[in-house]
Amino acid sequence: MNALVNLAKLFKFNGGVHPPQHKQASTTQPIRVLQANLPLVLPLRQHVGNIPHLRVQVGEHVLKGQLLAEAEGGISAAIHAPTSGTITAIQDALIPHPSGLPDRCVTLQPDGLDEWTALTPIDWQHMEKRAVVASLRQSGIVGLGGAAFPTHIKLRSDGRSGIHTLVINAAECEPYITCDDMVMRERAADILRGIAITQHLLGAERCLIGIEDNKPEAAAALRAACHAADSSAQVIVVPTIYPSGDARRLIHVLTGLEIPSHQRSVDVGVQCFNVATVLAIYRYMSFGEPALSRIVTVTGNVARPGNFEVPLGMPVSALLEAAGGVLEDTSEFIMGGPMMGFSLPSPEVPVTKATNCIIASTPSLFPPAAPAMPCIRCARCADACPVSLQPQELYWFAKSDNFDKARDYKLFDCIECGCCSYVCPSNIPLVQYYRYAKSEIIAQDRAKEAANLARERNDFRLMRIEREKQERALKHAQKAAGAKAEASKIEPGKAEPSKAESGVQHAADPAVNVAASPASAQAEAAKKAAIAAAIARAKAQKAAQAAQNTAAVTPAVAAEMAAIDARRAEAAARAANINKDDVAEAAAATHVADQDSTTSPASAQTVSSVAPNSKEPS
Repeated sequence: MNALVNLAKLFKFNGGVHPPQHKQASTTQPIRVLQANLPLVLPLRQHVGNIPHLRVQVGEHVLKGQLLAEAEGGISAAIHAPTSGTITAIQDALIPHPSGLPDRCVTLQPDGLDEWTALTPIDWQHMEKRAVVASLRQSGIVGLGGAAFPTHIKLRSDGRSGIHTLVINAAECEPYITCDDMVMRERAADILRGIAITQHLLGAERCLIGIEDNKPEAAAALRAACHAADSSAQVIVVPTIYPSGDARRLIHVLTGLEIPSHQRSVDVGVQCFNVATVLAIYRYMSFGEPALSRIVTVTGNVARPGNFEVPLGMPVSALLEAAGGVLEDTSEFIMGGPMMGFSLPSPEVPVTKATNCIIASTPSLFPPAAPAMPCIRCARCADACPVSLQPQELYWFAKSDNFDKARDYKLFDCIECGCCSYVCPSNIPLVQYYRYAKSEIIAQDRAKEAANLARERNDFRLMRIEREKQERALKHAQKAAGAKAEASKIEPGKAEPSKAESGVQHAADPAVNVAASPASAQAEAAKKAAIAAAIARAKAQKAAQAAQNTAAVTPAVAAEMAAIDARRAEAAARAANINKDDVAEAAAATHVADQDSTTSPASAQTVSSVAPNSKEPS
């Protein structure tokens, strides 16, 4: 059961490359443990998912293992204090990221005591699986192979994962990196204990440990640990080829299962964990230790390459000093391997949960990239692609910003392993084009999603406004109907009078009006008084503004003015008399016409037959 599996039983994936390994230099010394004696800078963004929620403040004293930031949301991971000390700052600081941009960090000043907080081991064998997995949420453990995905998500919180095969990724295929190799050599028994816990939580029937054939010491240590623990886990040695350490490629090599691009490994009943991750699970379950440190390979142009167990937050410069310091001609520092790693913005950035290797680079180790030349369509990139894509087509689409076609050619299936760029004879940085196209497509999708959300919000707003209008109209209609019903109750059996009839009735019978509504009568009287007062004020104002040029005149002028006023008065009297005669004559004519129409209908018809334009009565 625990013997090496024959290579003939393995499956082969498409493509892959064989870059120089450069692993021997960092495996000559055992793992060295470094103490936290410098300020530790702990970025809140050390994992995939949401940033954790802070639980400490500046000036607060914390103990080793104390919770600093709690997991927030569905996908997140907690942050703990790697040692005891005081929180001196919570601010933006430079972090190890390809962008080179700062992010929110917690700075911890160690007190040198390394005093632990109270730890509680987990009785995973007797507790309910759901409760055990829920406790892992606060452990801060993430995938230590480089992906940094929260581990409790991969274990499924319901305790019913549907997983039949657990795959332990011990391939460590990228050059220069040896941290997993050294962990398997020195802590194989603890790894097996972590595998047993993980297999129990998943309910997996079998466990396959995939390890490349360039690690014979590690494979031997794991076989011995399986034999000593009487474990059913199978140690399977696979050929050394990059990128056999990719989870999908390793699952295919070990089981022959092809995972569709739109599915995950759990959809076919397989789950994959890194060896360092299952070791962290064992430390948490058995001792209650959260994720406080990790093992990092320091190699390249340093005096003493090796592997170090480093508290999270330690500056990379301290790691380089522990490795004997950097040598001359060091040009940059690479985090990760040479195939998928990136250049650090500064050696003062902190170690995070995703830091598995630091390479001190020189122009001789990594010569500057040659100028890119036109694509010659040799198809070497297609032969080397482990995902069976068409890299040259994706290159043309990305270069021409034809993102729809790039998406159609399965751009997001690219794992950015760098095999295509490694074999390209034209020195084209293909992976950089793919990353650019991915970022642009993601940005477009987010903008489209935001526009759709804004449109939906506007549609809902218009619907709400229309609904409110309808509700107001309904309320007004109900109010009018209620007023009409109240009026009908006052005089039962009689229809409500119109406004004109109501006004005539009140004018004809003021007493009833006053008796029915004394308040309205008082208001009417007050209104009339106000009108009279306004008229009086207007007359006074007019008198005050009258011309005053006749106040002091000679007697001759005064006599002439008096004569003029007399003539005006006489003319006004004659005009008034003429108007009175006209009115009397019109009234008499009307009276005669009324009598004629009453006594003789025929004459009425004769009168009505007169032309309408005639001004004189017939």
